[in-house]
Amino acid sequence: MRLLELGQNEIAADQDTIHLGKSLWVKELTKARRRLELLLEDLPCEYEPWDYYETTEQLLEPLLLCYESLQSCGAAVLADGRLADLIRRVATFGMGLMKLDLRQESGRHSEALDAITKYLDMGMYSEWDEEKKLEFLTRELKSKRPLVPPTIQVTPDVKEVLETFRVAAELGNDSLGAYVISMASNASDVLAVELLQKDARLAVSGELGRPCPGGTLRVVPLFETVKDLRGAGLVIRKLLSIDWYSEHIIKNHSGHQEVMVGYSDSGKDAGRFTAAWELYKAQEDVVAACKDHKIKVTLFHGRGGSIGRGGGPTYLAIQSQPPGSVMGTLRSTEQGEMVQAKFGMPHTAVRQLEIYTTAVLLATLKPPERPREEKWRNLMDEISKISCQSYRSTVYENPEFLAYFHEATPQAELGFLNIGSRPTRRKSSTGIGHLRAIPWVFAWTQTRFVLPAWLGVGAGLKGVCEQGHTQDLKAMYKEWPFFQSTIDLIEMVLGKADVPIAKHYDEVLVSDKNRRELGAELRRELLTTEKFVLVVSGHEKLSENNRSLRRLIESRLPYLNPMNLLQVEILKRLRSDDDNHKLRDALLITINGIAAGMRNTG
Repeated sequence: MRLLELGQNEIAADQDTIHLGKSLWVKELTKARRRLELLLEDLPCEYEPWDYYETTEQLLEPLLLCYESLQSCGAAVLADGRLADLIRRVATFGMGLMKLDLRQESGRHSEALDAITKYLDMGMYSEWDEEKKLEFLTRELKSKRPLVPPTIQVTPDVKEVLETFRVAAELGNDSLGAYVISMASNASDVLAVELLQKDARLAVSGELGRPCPGGTLRVVPLFETVKDLRGAGLVIRKLLSIDWYSEHIIKNHSGHQEVMVGYSDSGKDAGRFTAAWELYKAQEDVVAACKDHKIKVTLFHGRGGSIGRGGGPTYLAIQSQPPGSVMGTLRSTEQGEMVQAKFGMPHTAVRQLEIYTTAVLLATLKPPERPREEKWRNLMDEISKISCQSYRSTVYENPEFLAYFHEATPQAELGFLNIGSRPTRRKSSTGIGHLRAIPWVFAWTQTRFVLPAWLGVGAGLKGVCEQGHTQDLKAMYKEWPFFQSTIDLIEMVLGKADVPIAKHYDEVLVSDKNRRELGAELRRELLTTEKFVLVVSGHEKLSENNRSLRRLIESRLPYLNPMNLLQVEILKRLRSDDDNHKLRDALLITINGIAAGMRNTG
């Protein structure tokens, strides 16, 4: 009886403990919920520093302790189950799951430094030559004091840049990955970001009374235009020859430099063929520069979904890179509808990752062949030269082209639709130069003309063939993976082009006789490109070596053609009644439908 009473007392005590534990748990949960509500509403929120984990290591510590405890007491089955899975996930993905890259144009950093140097009565930073900039930046990077006074008054644009660096300093590289500098062209562009980053970290650590969490973000220059691609190797050499920078890379980034190359703006700048060749040579130069300074390099490929923006089959793209440019590491962007197409379902995502892994391993262990003869590189230079001249004479030098582009495509109407992550233009001008590459390619894909992917290519191939080098080009196609992939991708996009549909857009939407003649001339150029691509590849018809793709294209035509005809009619009506929201909605449906049918549009 006494034992029964003791047992009942113990049960009662256990129940009290359970109720107490439950009460504490509910209390903590309520506190956490209220804290989240305040944070979401941007209201002041008091919390204790021990209420949350700041770093991945802090979260891993109790998990590993639990794991070791379970192992030591004979509960290995529990330890190696869900707990081990959680530890692996935390170790792999950290606290933030996926690190976010930051990206800003180099000109915005110059504006920020202009404001700082002007405030300090040092003159205008942007007016200094490159050597003076590097001298100033290096001196300030070595200094232990902050540069930006806390009392400085700046414009909203400059304030945004400085506050971005401040937030990056507060978060560190546990949550953030790379800081990408778009439109980079000089070594000073990289050091400017390093200085602004260092200054923000000094300010934040001063307020915290302790070092900033995490390390510094790796700074990644993005070379985009043809001019900048040609100078990429020299910029990297200059950077790595600066003592402070080389020591910084070795100490803080394990001797690893990341360099991004852009496919979009180079293609819009000089045409697809010239862009492909300049990208190839730029990668060779960057790899050689890093190798000379004994620095590891990762090339970051800023590809789009469309062929005009560097898109195409993943395996083919990686296997056609210059030898030595894929040494166990590679980064690449996936944009637009290609994210859904490649990673939208688990089995598709796994297959895509297998393709990436296989291609990177093969390119590392068995690098693709270099051009067998120096003559082949000379022929590439000649094709590129003729192609670029032809492309630019049409796009930038023909006074009728801009008006033709606006009339013959739905480019102007794309600005009304919520389908882009950024404004269609970098600056408020009407020229092609400041138009972003995405709407440039997207508009031509809608009309089935896909002009950015082939314009200039036919002229380049024709010019070299007429010089008597047809057999050389055929040999290059058979033996040089880079040249073969370039021709195959152009052949693929030509298979998606449709001359009668493009002609219909011109006949209905283009009003001026001279502009309609320009359209006819461009259609003749498309047929010339098709002819000489087939001569080089040795195929009798387009996509002969990819019959499954040919069948896919043909199977979509019964759906694509009516949507194109409908879009032309809607554009015609909308341009005389641009406030008609029903027409805008109908246009959006046709745009989505044509994009889905054409694929490779983003």
